[in-house]
Amino acid sequence: MACYQLISLLLCSVLVIASGSNTKRNLPIISFDEGYSHLFGDDNLMVLRDGKSVHLSLDERTGSGFMSHDLYLHGFFSASIKLPSDYTAGVVVAFYMSNGDMYEKNHDEIDFEFLGNVRGKDWRIQTNVYGNGSVSVGREERYNLWFDPSEGFHQYSILWSEAHIIFYVDDVPIRETVRTEAMGGHFPSKPMSLYATIWDGSDWATNGGKYRVNYKYAPYVAQFSDLVLHGCTVDPITNPLKCERTLAPESTPGRTITPSQRLKMENFRKKHMTYSYCYDRARYNLPPPECVISAQEAEGLRRSDPVTFGGGRRHRGRRHHHAHAVRAEITSA
Repeated sequence: MACYQLISLLLCSVLVIASGSNTKRNLPIISFDEGYSHLFGDDNLMVLRDGKSVHLSLDERTGSGFMSHDLYLHGFFSASIKLPSDYTAGVVVAFYMSNGDMYEKNHDEIDFEFLGNVRGKDWRIQTNVYGNGSVSVGREERYNLWFDPSEGFHQYSILWSEAHIIFYVDDVPIRETVRTEAMGGHFPSKPMSLYATIWDGSDWATNGGKYRVNYKYAPYVAQFSDLVLHGCTVDPITNPLKCERTLAPESTPGRTITPSQRLKMENFRKKHMTYSYCYDRARYNLPPPECVISAQEAEGLRRSDPVTFGGGRRHRGRRHHHAHAVRAEITSA
């Protein structure tokens, strides 16, 4: 039985073999009804006439969201997203994978979170990885973008295999989490659904809750299109490690990051990363064991915030407030 499960798991991993650097290459765009269900928000979720584009709205009554029909064990998941404009402080748009409804105490999660801001300030993007309920060890990273995500659609993608997780913005990989023995069960390894939501994160999303959602600017509308669900579907009841359909390996991008992509990723992280748990000396005396430390990244973050990233000293009261604010802002999602 154990051998059979191992073979099934390896089959799922084979489904995410690379075909090239274009993260949307040859992948089918499915209709909303074919792949997704309404999660919450009543008429704040609107499917457009093409059947493939969706608007999620947040107003004083409620946010909104949708989720995939199926659960997946590895695969490639993607959407083109256009975010709300103007004053968006406190607004959170999320595109993520989770099994929290099935495993309340030991859930897995892979997150894109888009954090709104005050007028004149840019949206920020946050990624996170949880495995087996490992919420006590935050694996957050936060970045600025090189474009305004409210002016047009951009592709945001998650590649999840047995060996690693890669986050993409358009065709640029921005983060790779490699599974290591030291992570133990903290690497996501159970079937997950795909979710997209918009909601009020006033308590933490913008400057630790300093700026809140202002509903005079509502409704806040996040637009989704080019929805891709390309993975190993599983039945969590009868056989959670067996793929129910076979996908062509040549159609799935990104098993490895090409040298040119890796250079783009390094440049992106050097210029646009504003927070990484691996360098947070205020939270961890030593980096968590899966972290691969880059001298360039460490120096850039240390220059931006020597207390958090350099172990510098601050008056105890202010340091305590700073550490609490950091935890509140990046762990309350």
